Amino acid sequence: MDISFEQLKSMVVFSHVVEQGSFSAAAKHIGLSRAVVSYHIKKLEQQLGITLLNRSTRSIALTQAGNDYYQRCRIIAQQASAANQQIENVKNEPEGLIKITCPVNVGLHTIVPALDKFRHLYPKIELDVMLSDEVVNIVKAGIDLAIRGAPLLDSNLQARKLAVLATCLCGAPSYFEQYGYPSKPSELKNHNWVVYKLAEQRLTLEKAGQRYFVDITGTIATNNATARTAFVEGGHGLARIPVYDAWPKVQAGRLQTVLDDHQLLPIQVYGVFPPGAARSKKLRLLIDFLQQYFQQQTNNVSSAQKRQ
Repeated sequence: MDISFEQLKSMVVFSHVVEQGSFSAAAKHIGLSRAVVSYHIKKLEQQLGITLLNRSTRSIALTQAGNDYYQRCRIIAQQASAANQQIENVKNEPEGLIKITCPVNVGLHTIVPALDKFRHLYPKIELDVMLSDEVVNIVKAGIDLAIRGAPLLDSNLQARKLAVLATCLCGAPSYFEQYGYPSKPSELKNHNWVVYKLAEQRLTLEKAGQRYFVDITGTIATNNATARTAFVEGGHGLARIPVYDAWPKVQAGRLQTVLDDHQLLPIQVYGVFPPGAARSKKLRLLIDFLQQYFQQQTNNVSSAQKRQ
């Protein structure tokens, strides 16, 4: 079926109606009258020969066919918006200072390399990067963006999820030679751990729908993720380590993973920023870039693991 330019417009209008929840809200959002919005939906349903929306005096609801169709229309609307944004970025090169804080380990392994590439794309944007594993009060410190590995707790701030980072249990070959290799979760309690003080001290593993909980204790504790990994490499105990950090060391033979048939809770990485900061074009560009960069890093690790 050929699609006319008018139908493409109707598809975009339809996606906005679904997302805004009503004809009136969609009309206000896209700058059209309610009557025009209604016309587009009726015309679209006539062209398709199906009902997309069930309407009542107070609400609208997607039909099953409407929901399936919306998923496609949503992509078209997003791609059109992204195309416009890309042109806008080319027309008006962003500039100014962005102050960033992030944990040391994530910063050194992921954020700093990402910012290196970001600066090549937007050389007029200045960066002030503070690496710290402590949670900084970003409003008092004048921070534009904080990278955090936990959900948002302060309701006065805003957040956007940047990535979901897989984790694994690791130890050094020298440690396993001395203390043995755990083959089931119940054996983990008999092992020494390098304790990362900024994370929960209870480990959750899952296999075939069954969850196992392990309280971790150890003779070395640190508030720095880089130090944690270094102590594990030194043979001082086990630790839960992000795959992006552990995998190169596993490939080099400096670390070994254990209980690979069990799933560990991933690390949720968020970009946290003060209210209203999302209106900053340069900050939006950076957050979008970091999301894409994290996704590419995850894909690269997954591809490398499959080749092993």
